[in-house]
Amino acid sequence: MQIPDSSDIRDKRIELGLTQSDVAEKSGLSQSMIARIESGTVDPRLSTLKKIVDVLNKEEVSAVTAGDIMHSPVIGVQVNETLAQTVAIMEAHGISQIPVLEKDVAVGCISESAIINAMDEGRIQKIQSHVVSDFMEDGFPTIPLSSCMDTIIHLLHNHHAVLVADKGKVTGVITKYDLIGMMTK
Repeated sequence: MQIPDSSDIRDKRIELGLTQSDVAEKSGLSQSMIARIESGTVDPRLSTLKKIVDVLNKEEVSAVTAGDIMHSPVIGVQVNETLAQTVAIMEAHGISQIPVLEKDVAVGCISESAIINAMDEGRIQKIQSHVVSDFMEDGFPTIPLSSCMDTIIHLLHNHHAVLVADKGKVTGVITKYDLIGMMTK
């Protein structure tokens, strides 16, 4: 692990849009100490440097928004789509659940589990004679483009995906896989 020098700290702070006062407040250090470290006039203890680096790392993660990590376009189906067409779309894209949209607004979702449960209960004999609305479930949570990483992580604890909306219209989707994939970049 490389220890950052004074210019690394200053450059990262500026990149994140933070002032020296912001870093000082979040790290428990004084603004003048941050200024002296950035100017190179003081050689900080490792524990002091760690406080600053921890703040910068946390802010870097917090700076990532839903708009940054979502993928688009969203694969979805309409309420009146046949179950046969929906299953074909899910199969073609290798997905197990899919949002149900009306004019780019999420109104629910349909999943393999819902279809299997309906089959098990005897509610489906021929897949061609049913539409999505017959077996639609509650939809995925929807968040704005500006939502932070903490919000996304919290929602993905309880849901397979999160939809991202701009001005009420679904523009992207984030899955657990997307979040895990971010760690490999």
